[in-house]
Amino acid sequence: MINHKVVWAPWRMSYILGKKDPGCFLCEAQAKGPGEETLVLTMTEHSLVILNRYPYANGHLMVTPRRHVSRLHQLTRAERTDLHELLVQALQIVERELHTEGLNTGMNLGKAAGAGLEEHLHYHVVPRWFGDTNAMTAVGGVRVMPEDLGAVYRRLAPAFAALADESPVRTPTAREGVDEHMRSPKR
Repeated sequence: MINHKVVWAPWRMSYILGKKDPGCFLCEAQAKGPGEETLVLTMTEHSLVILNRYPYANGHLMVTPRRHVSRLHQLTRAERTDLHELLVQALQIVERELHTEGLNTGMNLGKAAGAGLEEHLHYHVVPRWFGDTNAMTAVGGVRVMPEDLGAVYRRLAPAFAALADESPVRTPTAREGVDEHMRSPKR
């Protein structure tokens, strides 16, 4: 007789069965602005940080340009600089606030590379700890999230708010400048 244990991951079912919005969730989140509902932690002139609603690990977030593009070469130099500066700061904040033992970061460009949203490029920042990949993932195909997304947001939000306060570039409000950042740059 096999002893089966049931592992519940109800948060995944809303993704699996949920209506797939044809729009871009990153553009929609930035239009609404930072907050626990949108999971947007901060916005700069050209970029934003958002928690992944369906994370691979606790504290998994994404750093993305505000403008809707699919490749790095489509960004202006100012956008690339802003994006990478925010990525570096996000890595430091995640490491400090979540006490990580390692970090994975990278992007999937194109569907063949594993991009779930290939039209709007984004870096993934995935916190790692020794032992975070265990038999649950390898055998059961299940990831265990030790903390609710809202709790993770509340842990990280103060550090990102402090970052925005220190920034020499004024962060646009939720409604301000969204349309401009979604248009292609004039060359």
